[in-house]
Formats: sequence, structure tokens, C-alpha cells
Amino acid sequence: MLWYTFRLMAKREFTVANEYIYNRTTPVRWILAHVWRYPGLPILAVVATIVNNLAYSYIQVYVGRGFDLITTADWQTTALAWIALGAVTMAVLQGLSGLGRNYLGEFLAQRIERDTRDELYVSLLGKSQTFHGQQRIGDIMARATNDVRAVNMMFSPGLTLILDSVIAAVTPLLVIAQIRLELLLTPVLFLVLFAITVNHYNRRLKPVSVAMRTQFGVMNAGLAEAIAGVETVKANVQERYEWDKFTQNARIYRDYFIQVGKIQAQYLPMLMFSLAWGAAFLHALLMWRAGQISLGQVVAFMGLVGLYRFVSFISIFSFNLVQLGLASAERILAILKIETDLDQNEAGVGQPLAGQVSFENVSFGYNGSAVLKNVSFAIEPGQTVALVGQTGSGKTSLTRLINRIFDTDSGRVLVDGVNVRDWSLESLRSQISTIEQDVFLFSGTIAENIAFGCADASPAEIEEAAKQAQAHDFIMNFADGYRTEVGERGVTLSGGQRQRIAIARAFLTNPRILILDDSTSAIDSATEDRIQRAMRRISEQRTTFLITHRLSQIRWADHILVLRRGELVDQGTHDDLLARSPEYQKIFSVYE
Repeated sequence: MLWYTFRLMAKREFTVANEYIYNRTTPVRWILAHVWRYPGLPILAVVATIVNNLAYSYIQVYVGRGFDLITTADWQTTALAWIALGAVTMAVLQGLSGLGRNYLGEFLAQRIERDTRDELYVSLLGKSQTFHGQQRIGDIMARATNDVRAVNMMFSPGLTLILDSVIAAVTPLLVIAQIRLELLLTPVLFLVLFAITVNHYNRRLKPVSVAMRTQFGVMNAGLAEAIAGVETVKANVQERYEWDKFTQNARIYRDYFIQVGKIQAQYLPMLMFSLAWGAAFLHALLMWRAGQISLGQVVAFMGLVGLYRFVSFISIFSFNLVQLGLASAERILAILKIETDLDQNEAGVGQPLAGQVSFENVSFGYNGSAVLKNVSFAIEPGQTVALVGQTGSGKTSLTRLINRIFDTDSGRVLVDGVNVRDWSLESLRSQISTIEQDVFLFSGTIAENIAFGCADASPAEIEEAAKQAQAHDFIMNFADGYRTEVGERGVTLSGGQRQRIAIARAFLTNPRILILDDSTSAIDSATEDRIQRAMRRISEQRTTFLITHRLSQIRWADHILVLRRGELVDQGTHDDLLARSPEYQKIFSVYE
């Protein structure tokens, strides 16, 4: 078990302190591991359920005793009052124990939902970019919301009702045995047949439940993609196509519901209960006629057999919830069990960066397709490096190896002479800032987005960073200034405004290595010139990697890397490359 725990934690890009580790070998064991985190709750729930069902069973016994009393001559009111008091006591005990059972079951279910959501969220944050690049956001969201909720519903009311049903099936047998052992014939036969039919029901229901949860993820993923890309959908007049695709997915999801309904319609235990109830009544009357039991015992016996109505009826509902919960647990566990190639390496190097970067025979690719091939270069602290090459030559991928968004397939990436794998990931990334062309802003205020990554920044520091990024003026034009809400992904801002906020964010974090990936593509030339002057000032004391098509930026770089189809074909200064490199001359003439 210790080895298993270590193996799970060894390949996490992000972890939390004192994280509770669950057994993830199978969905059932994973669920039991969650339950066993709170051992007192299920134990108390079982005790409360036993008390609840025993109390309810003895109510029937007291009713039978009362019936026997009033059918005898010269019965006393005091004796009837004591019987009534006993029944009332059992009823109060049943009510209190039922309340405790329901509270414990719901409390446990809510705890497990919370823990499952936390576990899944931490796991998602710890996955590599390669993993996230292969996932559909809508399906991940379906697992993090509906599937986690289904696990909750599996416990309460699902497993709570099943536990109640199991104990409700056993306790009447114990009480019936106290009345007369021969009366157990019909209830025992019913329970045997009931177990067989429920097992058959669950085997038919399980594959449909799994398929239904999977189809919900597919439907949700398609919907999320359509809404996220609604601008593209409208621009290409594809509303009808997206609608048809969604309705088709929804129709398949509906069909699975219909299949579940058909399986439930063929559920036999309720019919079996009716037959068993009639057979039990006949058996009890025959024993009464033979003088083996009293009429009151017949009444008590029929009341106890009537308890199986609840067991029969509720099983069709509770077992469906359990099957959906198990299907959801399997989908959640499928994500949790995926191991990534990056680890947080908390014990790794954690020190201030100088900014020296070296690549030694680095090769890298996605899904077996080579992106970088045997790349080697060395950059000194404080240098500005421009990466040039045609689209798809590997420029962005190269920069993502520096902060370990990806790991190399072969070769080494060194920062300050230390392999990036040997750095503490938090220490390494906290000193590297990346600004990309496609800027991501979070729902919140402009100030919160600028301060992302530097939460303790003061308003004055935020404002100064915005001024350096040439963002202060347009921010102040908003009615709420820095408190303006930007909406999801910053949709209320233009592309240039989003880029300037991202640049301000980078200025504020004061990184030792700055990566600019076409970060001023949406900004007009005059604003870009002012930003470039600010960048030159902040670049003097830090290493800067620059991916751009702007000649004004390429020219002032200290070092230029020329990439072609993943290979580093030349490197040097602008003047040197312009004089000797046909590849650079070709690229430069295209840019010009």
C-alpha cells in the first residue's frame, strides 16, 4: 500500500499538503476508501437503521397483542393502555432512529461528494498540458459536476435505502421466528427469489447506466464546444449543424433513458411480493385454524410481511441510483488513474534564477510526431532571443520546454546549468512568465487579472504595471476603472486590450525569464512602440525569448534562432544571419 501511494504521488505536476490518498484499483474499492475515511458515520448509520427496523417490527407485534387482548373476555383497559404505550414507545424510537439514519447518510454523502470533487480537481490541476490538450472540456465538466453528484446520490438516498432494505428484510425474520418458526417459510422463499431477480435486474441495468453516463459526457462536450465557439459558429452559419448535432446526441441520451424504463417495467419483485403476501396470509390462516397461532399473531405476522412491500418497491429506485453512481465513479476514476509525465518535484532546486538557458540535443514531439529535432544552443542571462521560422517550425513548443509545460523526449534543457527536471516546478515556473497571442483572462475584475500570479500586489503596483503596458488609459475609460468586470475569457475587451493586460501581468510578476509569443499582434504600431520601449527597459535584467513577425523586434534581439521544420538551421545576430544564412534571408524577405 505504501508503494502504491508513492507511485500515485510521484507523477503529479501539482499536489496539496497532506493530501488523503485513496485506493484507486477499482471503482468499488475507491468508493469504500472514501467511506472508510469516516468509519464512525457508516457504523452509526447501520446501528440507527437496525434500531429503526426493529422498532417498526415490534409495533406490529404490539398491534397483534392488542388484537389478542380485545378478543378475549373481561379484558382490562389498563392492559390495553400498556400495550398502546409500548407501541407508542416503539414509534417514537423508530422516528428518532430514522432521523439519525437519514442525517448520517446525508452527511456522509455530502462529505464524499466534497472529497471526490476536491480529489478530482487537484488531480486535474496536476495533469500535464499534454493530457489537457487531449480532453474535451465539456466531458471533463460533466465528470466534475454530474458524475460527482451521481456519486453523492448513490449514497443518499441510494445506498441508504439499500441498507434500510437489507436490514428491513432481516429484522422481520427475527421477529417472525419469535412468533412461530413455521411462519418463516413464505418470507424466506420470497427473499431467495427476490435476490435472484434483483441480481438479474442489476446485470441488465449496469451496461445501460454506463452508456447513459458516457453519452451525457459526449452531449455536454458538444454543447460546451458550440457555446465556446459560438462566434465561429455564427460566422460560418453553422447554427443548424450544431443544433442537429446536439439534438442527435440528446436523442441518443433519451434512448438510454427509455431502455432504463423498459428494464424497470419488467421488474418482477413487486409482483412477487403480492403473490408472497397472499401465500403468507393463507399459510397464517391455516395455522390459526389448526390452533397453532392466535388471531393476534396472524395480524402481527401480516404486518411484518407487509414490511417487504417497502423492500420490493424501493429497490427499483435505489439500485438504479447505485448503478448510475458506479458508472460515474468509473468515469471519474478513469481520469484519476491517468498518470502524467511531469512531477512537482518539491524537493528539487528552489533558488532565484539568473536566466541562463541551454538546450543540449533536445528532441520533442506530440503523439509520436517530431516537432523539435536535436536542437542545441546556449543563451546567457539578460539576453534577448528572437525565434524565427515558418508556422509549424516548433517555436512555441521550444519555449514550452523551458518552464516544463512539456518534457523533452531526449536531450536536456538546462536553466542556470540545472536540468529543468531537477528544479522544483513551483520555483521554476514562478520565475518564468509567458505572454501569448491568445490571451486567457479569468472572469473577474481587470485588477484581479493583472495581479494573477502576484496576489499580494498593491493597487499602486498594479497601476504602475498597467502604465508600463500602455493599458492604464483605456482601463480608466471604463466607468469602474480597475474594478471593471471583464467577463469569461475577457470577452468584453478587444484583442489588443487583452494583450496589454497580459503584458501588465507579466510586468507585475517581474520574472527572470520572459517569453513573448507574438504578444503584440493585436496592438497598433504606435502603442506597440511604447510597449516595446517598456519591454526593453524590463528586459535589460532578464532573459527574454521573443516569437514575432515584427522586424522591429527581431532586429534588436541579441541572438536569433532560425528554425525550419523542427530543426535549428542557424543562429546568431541579425547582421550575421542576414549576411550568411539563406534561410534567414528568405524568412526576413517574407517578413519585410
